[in-house]
Amino acid sequence: MSDDFASYNVIVTGGTRGIGRAVTENFLRHGARVAATYAGNTDKAAEFAAQWTGYPLKLYRFDVSDYQQAEQFFAAFDRDFESLQVLVSNAGIRHDGVVAMMPAADWNRVIAVNLSGAFNMSKLAVMRMSRHRFGRIIFTSSASGRLGIAGQANYAASKAGVEALARSLAKEVGKRKITVNCIAPGFIDTELIADLPEELLQEYKNQVPLKRFGTPAEVAGAVEFLASAAASYITGTTLNVTGGL
Repeated sequence: MSDDFASYNVIVTGGTRGIGRAVTENFLRHGARVAATYAGNTDKAAEFAAQWTGYPLKLYRFDVSDYQQAEQFFAAFDRDFESLQVLVSNAGIRHDGVVAMMPAADWNRVIAVNLSGAFNMSKLAVMRMSRHRFGRIIFTSSASGRLGIAGQANYAASKAGVEALARSLAKEVGKRKITVNCIAPGFIDTELIADLPEELLQEYKNQVPLKRFGTPAEVAGAVEFLASAAASYITGTTLNVTGGL
């Protein structure tokens, strides 16, 4: 697929670390021009950008949960890119805790970033994709949205909401040749799970039929497929990348 994305402009939110970084790198390797966004870690973002000097990569810092900031980002994107073909809405956070002890602020923040952020980005992306009657919107969901995981009610609820958003949006924009899908990673070896206790990580690994965690590159491959011409008749669905969970 090395030539499939040579004419594409791509946005990847949370695009400088973890799964988002792998997605950004994969699109760059396939010739796309990529706008990668991040929320706060400027050192990591600068380090990432330095590794891809000479490639058509631009970084933007803002909070996807803030609609005004999202509008400002898209205004900058419009100045730097002539059109938009792919949005990978990947930015996400965790603040774990059992429901009975979870601070309301942790619930609200996770929902704001993971779900409201997906709404903000997809709404503004659709406005641009509709002009050209083409687009690919891919949300990063999670297996936890389907399975539920103790201590992650806020995260699971946000990801289940993202999948419902995708199904509804797919029905609204299909006539404009815009597809909307989700990838739902299981346990992927990234910073998002690095803070979990070793014994819990081993317990999770034992639950996976393939008996290992996935890699960011494997998730990026699923994103690549959903963005490609091969997936042009797939919309409103979720592709599980879970090792069989």
